[in-house]
Formats: sequence, structure tokens, C-alpha cells
Amino acid sequence: MVDWRKRGVTNDGVHLAVFEVAESAGPRDADPRPTVLLVHGWPDTHHLWTHVAPALAEDFRVVAYDCRGFGESDRPDGDAPYRLSALADDLFAVAEAVSPDRPVHVVAHDWGSVQAWEAVTRPGAERRIGSFVSVSGPNLDHLAEWARANLSRPTPRNLGRALAQATSSSYTVFFQLPVLPKLFFAAAGTPAVWREFLHRVESAPRENVVVADTLGEDMISGLRLYRANIRHKLRNPRPRPTAVPVLELVNERDIALRPSIFEDTHRYAQRLWRRSTPTGHWLPYTRPEYLAHVARDFIATHAMGSRTDASGRLDRARVFGRPTALTGKLAVITGSGSGIGRATAYALAEQGCELILADIDLTAAEETARECKSAGALVSSYHLDVSDTAAVTAFADDVRARHGVPDIVVNNAGIGLGGGALDATDEQIDRLLDVNLRGVISGSRAFGRLMVERGVGGHIVNIASAAAFTPQRSLGLYSASKAGVLMFSESLRAELAEHRVGVTAICPGIVDTAIVGNTPIAGLDPTHEAAEQDRLAGLYRRRGFTPDRVARDIVRAIIDDKAVVPVTSEAKIGYRVYRFTPWLSRLAARQQVTR
Repeated sequence: MVDWRKRGVTNDGVHLAVFEVAESAGPRDADPRPTVLLVHGWPDTHHLWTHVAPALAEDFRVVAYDCRGFGESDRPDGDAPYRLSALADDLFAVAEAVSPDRPVHVVAHDWGSVQAWEAVTRPGAERRIGSFVSVSGPNLDHLAEWARANLSRPTPRNLGRALAQATSSSYTVFFQLPVLPKLFFAAAGTPAVWREFLHRVESAPRENVVVADTLGEDMISGLRLYRANIRHKLRNPRPRPTAVPVLELVNERDIALRPSIFEDTHRYAQRLWRRSTPTGHWLPYTRPEYLAHVARDFIATHAMGSRTDASGRLDRARVFGRPTALTGKLAVITGSGSGIGRATAYALAEQGCELILADIDLTAAEETARECKSAGALVSSYHLDVSDTAAVTAFADDVRARHGVPDIVVNNAGIGLGGGALDATDEQIDRLLDVNLRGVISGSRAFGRLMVERGVGGHIVNIASAAAFTPQRSLGLYSASKAGVLMFSESLRAELAEHRVGVTAICPGIVDTAIVGNTPIAGLDPTHEAAEQDRLAGLYRRRGFTPDRVARDIVRAIIDDKAVVPVTSEAKIGYRVYRFTPWLSRLAARQQVTR
């Protein structure tokens, strides 16, 4: 538990209980470290930060307070004292009291973030607030403008997004009723019920949910936040810009807030960073170590006198325009020097990802990197032979140390092998399986472990092939390697689901890439092999399905968390034929593809 030292601050006659982590407490002039101010939401108190504050206190002076109406602070009567303007006044009063000579750095959650937005959009706020980490709490003026924009252009997409957010916010209507919510929370507002609710809905460890003895009272008192602000702001939005640096942590599985409502923040925040993860609303309870880590890096970047070196760690999260669903994510792509890997790098660069490109041909990877950099992406290139398991493990560790844990991993590196299984050499078979199957398994395991350890999800894409479910007499070994990738991906998806790590198997059909012209064909002498490679490459070119079209499907699969994605018409047909009429696949398999 945190050793909090209590003091008081009064603003406009309202007494606010202020708490400082004992390890960071002391005379202000004797502690040159930046001050972090933690602001809670409904129905919490300063206890929300029990697992975040100690981690931040290793580098900063950490202060929290109970907002008016909660915990040990005063509870003014009526709804008017709970207008956001009054709450912002409270924040400034606490900031002035605890750090009169230097700006504070605000980390706020839920209604704490809502009121912090009110504060940072006041003219001159940057003189008192050095940075702002916003967690699951929008600016209500921005939200109102977003809703109006979607409803004024009633396309199916816009109406769907507005309806989705209205559904998620429907509880706020109940909260604003005059009697029923008070009766409900008087009966159900107990710590045991609340812990169980957050455990079942958010998967929050019960022991992480630390609440005040006043929880039931706080739930009822906090209803005034909804009555005082929501209808007023929705009717009369007054969006204002802010010069305060803002890090917006978007929780993609937030039960109350849909990610789309944050799309327009860049219009108002002059200096905006954004991180999105498949996490829920109560991040301080579910992933406190992650929240402390990203907040520490962000604050250290903007705080004078910080002892933490966070240079470059959040560069990829900087937002300069409307963000995409993948903006700010770190993506690793193997086999990125050509074909589908290169096209995927281009596609993810356009989505705003930072890229880690690996290939056995480093020169080719660097060429891809140059193109991505010209589009404004942050890119690093590495040499990697995915058939070397130890090298893959070392590569994953190196990526974590230099760049952080990736959000997306695309195991794309692969080779081909044609001809009959009986004609192939042992060396050809070993190389095929080492690259195509073991390379995918090694990459998935090495980076999957890092994603699970970090605890905020991720996505792994494994490139299989339509050959995984369309047997062919002259591609039996290649089909076996890709069928292994497909089934491994399906199984890994089930294994990692509880950790919110998605796994997708991409199954392209006939795609015009260099792999075809470089595919060895077992049983042919060099002259005939070269002629057959040229013939097959010509067929693939005439088919005209380019790697960029596969890359687009990869991006969609990551965003939509698809399990298996057949790409090209023949792959989609073959997938269904093999599932529903496998005897047709067996007949087709007897046809000779190579000569």
C-alpha cells in the first residue's frame, strides 16, 4: 500500500484533501524533481492511484487529491458546484499549492480527465500545467462537436458511430435521473460488489481495486457530475485549443467510450501524442505498470529537471493529423525486403506506424526503409535469418531494448519449393521448414512472450498461403509448411486470446512476387528448372494480383482482428471448397502445376 501524507487545500470555500506519496514528500525547495498531479474520476478517490503512484514516485514528486464530492474532500450541496469550471479551478488551486514555482504534470482518468481537459484549454494553462496524460476521459466540448459532425452528415458510417457511442453512454441517462440511481447505489454501492463488477467486466484483479470507505457515498455524490455537465456541454459546446502537450491513451475496449470519439483531438491539441491499446476503461486498476511506464516517459520528455532519459521513446506516437486505428503503433515485419513484406511496410507506414524491418538481405530491407522514411515513417532495419531460432530470439530482445515491445508483428519471411516430395533433397526440405514453419513459430513465440509480459495486447500476423488448404501434387512440401503455419496460427490465437493478443493467418493465392522466380523445383536439372521458373513467373505476372493488395488485407485484418484471411478469388474459393467439398480439392490436387 502507498504511504500517503495528507494536507489540505481550500478553493472558494471548498476544502480539498490532498495526498503526497511519502517517498516523494519533503520541502519543495529541497526536491527539484518535477511534480506529478494525479486526478481521479467517478466513483474513485486518490486510492485509484495506489498501484501507479509508487512507480511514478521513483522519478517524480507525486501528489493526488480527492475531487470535490469524493472521499475526504467537501461535498457542496446542489449540482452547480460540480460544473467543470469549478473543478478546473480546484485543479489549479491544488497545482499552485503543491508546486507554486513550476508547472505540474497532470495524469487524469475518467471524470478527472474531463475536468483536466477543461483546465488545459484555458488561456495560459501551459504556464501551470507542463503536460497532460489523458486516460478514458474526453473533452466534453470536443465530444459534442464530434457528435454534431456525425449527425449533420448522416452517412451509414457516421450514424453507426454516433449510435455506437450513444449506446455506450446510455448509462449516463440513468445516472441523471432524480431518484433511481441514488436508490440503486445505496443498495449496491459496496466495495465487494464494485470489485466483482470490475473483475468481471474489465478483468481487473480484485486485489488491485483499492477504494475508499466512502465508496457508496461517492457513487451517489458523484452523480452530480453527470447532471451538472453532460446536457449543458452537449447543448452549448465551446471547443477551445490547448498548447499543453497532451498524451491521449485510447483504450480500444473501453465500455463507455468508443475510440472514434477521439479522432478530432488533433484539431484542438497543438502538441498531441496518442497511444491506443486493446485495454478497458479502468487502466489504473487493470494495467497500472503500463500506465506508469508511458506516463513516466511522456512526463520526462516535457519536464525540466527530469532524471529519466526518455528521448525518442514516444516519437512514433506524435499526431500531426487525423489518426488512424494504427497510429503510433510499433510494427515488426520480417521478409520486408521485397514482395508482400515490402508492400506491408508501405501500408503500415501510411497508417502511422513506426517500422522495424528485418530481412536476410539487409540491403533490400534498407531500400524498403528509405521509401517508408520518405512517407514520414520512423524506420529501423535489421539483418535476420528467421531459420536461426537463436537469432530470432536475440532480435526480439534487441527490438524491446531499443524500441520497446511491438504492437504488431508480421511474420512474412518465406521461401518456395516446387516439384514432387520424393524428388526433393533433405537439405531442401530442412531449409523450407526452417524458414516457412520454424521461422514463423520462433517469431510468434519470441514476440508473443513480450506482448503477454507487457499486458496490453498486440497482434501477430503470420503469412500462410492458399496452398495450406488447396493440395497440389507438385507443391506438397510447400503446402505442408503453410498448412503448419495456418494451424499453428489458429491454435496460437486460442492460446493468446485471454491476453488480448490477436493472431491472423493470411492466405494469399496467386500473387506476383519474386518468390515464384526464385523457387527451386525438385527433380529438375538447372536448365529445365530455370525455364519452368520463368514460365510460372509469367503466369503470376499475367494474373496481375500485386502485393499491395495483399498488404491492404493485412491492415484490415489487424484492425478487425480477423482469424483467417484468404486473399485473391482463387484462395477464397479454395478455402470454401476444402471446407465444404474436400473431395473436389483432392481431385484438383492431381493436376500437374509444374512440368
